[in-house]
Amino acid sequence: MFHRASLVEQLKTQLHWDVIIIGGGATGLGVALDSATRGYKTLLLEQSDFAKGTSSRSTKLVHGGVRYLAQGNIDLVREALYERGLMLKNASHLVRNQSFIIPNYGWWDTLKYTIGLKIYDFLAGKLSFGSSKRISKKDTSARLSTIKTTDLKGGVVYHDGQFDDARLAVNMAQTAIEQGATVLNHFKVKQLNKSDKGKINAVVAIDTETTKEYTLSAKVVINATGVFTDEVLQMDKAGAKNTVRPSQGIHLVLDRSFLPGNDAIMIPKTSDGRVLFLVPWHNRIVVGTTDTLLDSHSLEPKPLEKEIDFILETANAYLNKPVSRKDILSIFAGLRPLAAPKDNSEKTKEISRSHKVIVSESDLITITGGKWTTYRRMSQDTINKVIALGKLPQAACKTKQLAIHGADGSADDTNHLYIYGTDQKAIEALIKDSPELGEKLHPRLEFLKAEVVWAVTNEMARTIEDVLARRVRILFLDAKAAQEVAPQVAEILAKYLHKDDAWKKEQIAAFTAVSNQYIL
Repeated sequence: MFHRASLVEQLKTQLHWDVIIIGGGATGLGVALDSATRGYKTLLLEQSDFAKGTSSRSTKLVHGGVRYLAQGNIDLVREALYERGLMLKNASHLVRNQSFIIPNYGWWDTLKYTIGLKIYDFLAGKLSFGSSKRISKKDTSARLSTIKTTDLKGGVVYHDGQFDDARLAVNMAQTAIEQGATVLNHFKVKQLNKSDKGKINAVVAIDTETTKEYTLSAKVVINATGVFTDEVLQMDKAGAKNTVRPSQGIHLVLDRSFLPGNDAIMIPKTSDGRVLFLVPWHNRIVVGTTDTLLDSHSLEPKPLEKEIDFILETANAYLNKPVSRKDILSIFAGLRPLAAPKDNSEKTKEISRSHKVIVSESDLITITGGKWTTYRRMSQDTINKVIALGKLPQAACKTKQLAIHGADGSADDTNHLYIYGTDQKAIEALIKDSPELGEKLHPRLEFLKAEVVWAVTNEMARTIEDVLARRVRILFLDAKAAQEVAPQVAEILAKYLHKDDAWKKEQIAAFTAVSNQYIL
């Protein structure tokens, strides 16, 4: 069912699609899921791998956005808190309740955050993750053993969600396929075809593995390409003005010893007015994020020196265990597709995170903005817009109660295989049949050879990077270890994809080049 070759075969038998979606990040996959569950013939094409861009590089939070509350954006917060509640129910194996502590060093801060977070709780309504409360200095320092205690007045605890972004994207792709969609990675759209009336009615796409070209017709084409939105708009209309301004966010990954308890830290006020999080994730700590406007974008954005310095300085202002560059296990950068401001405003934190659906003269539908937490609502709004335009027959949205592939009601992280949810048993069965697959990929890490086999046989992984960046998240957790296990992964992939030694060498070289950027 999840084999790429059989999905590619469907392109030969299905000559006309209701919906073709360009882009396989959170938004595109969400749209494919929404479209397929309403019964439309749905095709999604991703130029690289699912969640290769922004969607695998988040702060790993499913949240309403405490800082948007401070900006007075109540509607966005309420919508995100509602969607956060649905994600906890529908992707229970990947989304979990995470307690956050805001350490307070002034009495006024304590009061301000206590009141602000009560509003946050209230907006969550029945889908609340738990009540916020003020805690004493003693409790704060007990729960956050590495926090600086000089002038500490206490803390405020609140609850939000924490998740594995790329894993959820892969599970969404699987769910879309289970619902009847055809979902393909490593498939690049290079051209949009139009009717005599100038309306888009087909895409020309290349399977980047075979270089075979396909012309695929559709009633509607949806552009869900995030920071690449404008490239598709230029395909539609040469010289179209830019709608997206990329903003870069970077994250550092540290050993668990820098924050050993169960709580995350939210630093609400940094030197330049941004928010900084320290979040437990896969038994490491993710620290981020930055917000730097860029004039260009790429599939592999590079962290800037000033961003690294900013995170280290801010973290060290709050931690009594000093963090230095040598402590960074991995560093990753992602780009947010912000709506381009009308003026040349440099204040990215003031640019709206709300999403919008744009309809071009050619009837190309573009969905921009938004955030991971609201992917389902964005998708619903997009398909509703297509129906309102008369492009598709009326059908109700069905994703509110739709369980994502793997959801089993638990995100029990005592065994790292919990992230596979209902697939965990199948991975354990692989190990039972071939005990050598129970061996660790790396002595320093918890990940097993069986997970690589699962990624290539059931999760459409095609390259070393697909496996180590977005299926088995070693690149994001320990980049040097990722380079060390790359040859083993190449061996396993070559066996299942029937590739030769030259392919393996090429793969290792390509992965080494990419992974060098994750090592400081």
